[in-house]
Amino acid sequence: MRKLLALALFLTTATIFAQGTLTGTVMDSDMNAPLPGATVMVVGTNTGTTTDFDGNFSLNVQSATGTIEISFIGFTKQTLAFSVTNGEVKKLGQINLTPDANALDEIVVTSFSLAIDRKTPVAVSTISAEKIDTKLGNQEYPEILKTTPGVYATKSGGGFGDAELRLRGFNSENIAVMINGVPVNDMENGRVYWSNWAGLSDVTRTMQVQRGLGASKVAVPSIGGTVNIVSKSTDAEMGGSVIASTGNDGLQKFGATVSTGISENGWAATVSASKTSGERFADGLQFEGYNYFLNISKEFNENHTLSLTAFGAPQRHGQRETRYSIEDYQTSDRGIKFNGDWGYKNGQVVNVQDNFYHKPQISLNHYWNISDKTSLSTAAYVSFGTGGGGGYSGSANLRNVNSPYRSADYQPLDLDRVVDENAANGADGSGTILYNSRNDHNWYGVLSTLSTEITEDIDLVGGIDLRYYKGKHFQEVKDLLGGQYWADDSNENDPVNLARVGDKINYYNDGVVLWEGVFTQAEYSKDDLSAFISLSASNTSYKRVDYFNYLDSDPEQETDYQNFFGYSAKGGLNYNIDNSHNIFANVGYFEKAPFFGAVFQNFQNDINEDAENQKIFSAELGYGFRTANFRANVNVYRTLWQDRTFVQSFRDQDGEQFFANILGVDALHQGLEIDVDYRATDKLTLTGMISLGDWKWNNNVDNVFLYDQDQNILNPDSPINVIIEDTPVGDAAQTTAALGLNYQVFEKTFVRADYTYFDRYFADFEPTDRTVEGLPDPWEAPDYGLIDLGLTHGFSFGSFDATINANVFNVLDTEYISDAQDGSSYDANSASVWYGFGRTYTVGAKIKF
Repeated sequence: MRKLLALALFLTTATIFAQGTLTGTVMDSDMNAPLPGATVMVVGTNTGTTTDFDGNFSLNVQSATGTIEISFIGFTKQTLAFSVTNGEVKKLGQINLTPDANALDEIVVTSFSLAIDRKTPVAVSTISAEKIDTKLGNQEYPEILKTTPGVYATKSGGGFGDAELRLRGFNSENIAVMINGVPVNDMENGRVYWSNWAGLSDVTRTMQVQRGLGASKVAVPSIGGTVNIVSKSTDAEMGGSVIASTGNDGLQKFGATVSTGISENGWAATVSASKTSGERFADGLQFEGYNYFLNISKEFNENHTLSLTAFGAPQRHGQRETRYSIEDYQTSDRGIKFNGDWGYKNGQVVNVQDNFYHKPQISLNHYWNISDKTSLSTAAYVSFGTGGGGGYSGSANLRNVNSPYRSADYQPLDLDRVVDENAANGADGSGTILYNSRNDHNWYGVLSTLSTEITEDIDLVGGIDLRYYKGKHFQEVKDLLGGQYWADDSNENDPVNLARVGDKINYYNDGVVLWEGVFTQAEYSKDDLSAFISLSASNTSYKRVDYFNYLDSDPEQETDYQNFFGYSAKGGLNYNIDNSHNIFANVGYFEKAPFFGAVFQNFQNDINEDAENQKIFSAELGYGFRTANFRANVNVYRTLWQDRTFVQSFRDQDGEQFFANILGVDALHQGLEIDVDYRATDKLTLTGMISLGDWKWNNNVDNVFLYDQDQNILNPDSPINVIIEDTPVGDAAQTTAALGLNYQVFEKTFVRADYTYFDRYFADFEPTDRTVEGLPDPWEAPDYGLIDLGLTHGFSFGSFDATINANVFNVLDTEYISDAQDGSSYDANSASVWYGFGRTYTVGAKIKF
């Protein structure tokens, strides 16, 4: 690592100066809007670049004369001759590309459901590959969105890939995430586990956040919004790169990407692989992760293209699952780095709480240009997930800061003491063990979209969305910690189970989900007006098979399918008042199935007859302003959510984890969002945003049951009533703001700074603590602001381009609370929290070839 970085720095002295530099802005001629991600290549060479979010590019050329080719999927290519003198910067100005009616534009727009500026009537933010490449550093993948309106992204406990993303106050269960048009939210609970996709940053072409109803063409839209991630694929230019980076707490990353470009016979391939390892900011968070990506595409003729994509990110990492009080962090000699969920066994680090998973996804996409007016895009995909998370069971207290299994308060756990106690038990077995909670699954799906031009102004889009999912859930013994066995009586088929390592304990069941959806959308676009109307319907079927709570001979071991019909209707329009001003509006209503846990809410096959569809009504108004140097967006939104499925996880004062499954909750999310982008000079760009949310629960809920982590019901005869009407929605900052600047110091040297501000973060609440009228609001954590700085320096040596990139996050080492669980007195004294990371840094090198 150090040698590679030193080599890259040394090679800066060997820079070969180009003849000159070409700059310009690539625009969509129809929409008078920039084209981010357009390719600019010097004809006959491998020298090229892509445009940024504003359509701008800067390209160094090593010959005095030549020709550049500008291309973008869905548009006619354009070539321009150039002539420069040594050291000259030639401004080519605005370059307009014309939409190509014969191009496979559905590859980007239809299949991947991307929104188009000043055309698609939704609130949207687009993140370019360049921004991800330069600003992500050692942040979690969703944190690249933290300067986006309505977004609150945190590292959660701080483990590798444990990030949480909230959008307009909605958590990940209600934010659709799509990779190359394929949905990746868990089919049972809707969650997104970012550690499964940790390596995507290396191959992302663009990332787009659509807030609210969005433009995604799937059977039922999400509630908070949609994150579309598009990877490199058939339009990748020939070449590749090698990367290496280092950072705080032993971070090391190595990787390489190679792309063939599109050959004369229509073949293209991209291969990427990387390894990342380190310890993270807090204690006990060692990790090791790998990433691989493969895309092979074949353009058979002008009508057919086939693309095979496979990617995955096997990883294992320690976790910080337990939140502690503010006083605990202040008392510990480790301060905000304190983590009580790890220790030593025989001199080796052991994570009591950890995570390991591998979820490869393979998709085969076919793009068929049926005629000049009709095209079909189809994706068949499969995903196999294996892994889970660790924990412990037994009599030993391994969670409290003053546990007797620590050498002193706040010190790492002494697991050798547990080993000695279990060994002394002899034939009585282990008193405490480590286990894995597994969640393996198989997922198959087909998503097919047909687009046709009815008239010059009207397009019709329709398709199907079919999915099959089977999840296998069980706990298994991971480590007997010196004992001979673990006594488990939870299996009705084997009530005297003396479990050894690898044996199943506590629970074992399957969840099967079937999804059949259809959707259609009519799109109108003429002159300055564009509009759409969309209808969809879906049927979600749930089945549960329980191998522990029922005898194998019991017909109740397997349920019938429980069916839930959902549908949506949404529409919107955008009107471009002139070249600078546009307004848009959208409105929609949809019903979606409750999550799996709401249908079988007591972890058995008892069917909840009261489970209802979630009902969502959403409306939004927006205004946009565009000039050559300034861009601004203003959005107001209102989302009413009824019969919400609300699964709450919390811990008691001893740190034991419990769950509450709350049905029939209503919530109102409304707010204002503003974002601006100002190119003050050719070298200086300023950005800013502010987001003001007002998110509250609308009603109280009766008859709530609680469960422990072994899925045992705790209050079967005494359900509680939850009093939350007019209580603020917690776990996300309702006020966010950001300021940023990017300044070009020299030709290829840029400095950047971002300030982000978060306020009105209310702690997530424990339902058992809100059972009477008149309670105060959950604790509101202190507001905080963070400053991040970055530097990017590019240079050339021989025929290679290289970049040195450095980032420092939280430059002022600000202490702040990023996540909080409300306590019994609804204040700072009783809250349990996670602090965000202090100052961290990364330095990396990238060599392109």
